Amino acid sequence: MANTYHQVYIQCVFAVKYKNAVIDKDWQPNLLSVIGNLINETGCKTIIANGIEDHVHCFLGLKPTISISDLMKTVKAKSSKYINDHELAKKRFEWQDGYGVFSYSHSQIDQVYK
Repeated sequence: MANTYHQVYIQCVFAVKYKNAVIDKDWQPNLLSVIGNLINETGCKTIIANGIEDHVHCFLGLKPTISISDLMKTVKAKSSKYINDHELAKKRFEWQDGYGVFSYSHSQIDQVYK
């Protein structure tokens, strides 16, 4: 389609395997930046990536040609590879299988962001 307009906002939540609290505050900001960049590389638009020691939340504008499952597969695989390649975690790092996805309207962006 020549003129495609889309407004699809989703929040994805995924956890460290076994919900282990291994995302250290020293490298967490860098990890979140890497995850945001990975999302952007797919053509989606990161609004914010945040999280704590055992899970991550990503709020983004979804590009309609990208499936959520492909997006999550890419982000989780490449971010865990990044953590392992840079030896950030004390043991081999893995994300838990699965994820949660929630959709929002444009009017909810500020509220979800906060």
